[in-house]
Amino acid sequence: MELKIKIENGNKLIYDSFRKKWVRATPEEMVRQRFCSYLVNDRAYPIHLIANECMVEINGMKQRCDTLVYKNGHYVMLIEYKAENVEINEAVFQQAFRYNSKIGVDYIVVTNLKQCYCCKVDYAKQTAKLLSSVPKWEDL
Repeated sequence: MELKIKIENGNKLIYDSFRKKWVRATPEEMVRQRFCSYLVNDRAYPIHLIANECMVEINGMKQRCDTLVYKNGHYVMLIEYKAENVEINEAVFQQAFRYNSKIGVDYIVVTNLKQCYCCKVDYAKQTAKLLSSVPKWEDL
């Protein structure tokens, strides 16, 4: 997967192959597209099973989850992005886990590309184990 960027009416745009449209190339969007490209190119995730900007309703309010990965009939990974200059801290993890309270994935990733954390959720123990890397598609 190759990243495509263009300037239109003075705005920098990047092509989102997952949503199949041009979107503003904000700092967070650049992180999203680069990380999704990594998933496809380096971790062998099928492009058609990655969904960006998914609506989630939490406490009656619609929110957008950055990325969800689908496998074997259900979502298996939730990814929360921040711009490269935004520190990954407890609040970012809380946001991701709040979204996951409605989705129930096995893996949660938070990243700004400089920092990347992947957790495997154990619902029986109500814990999340930090992994050394993002699993390859075949290992999900």
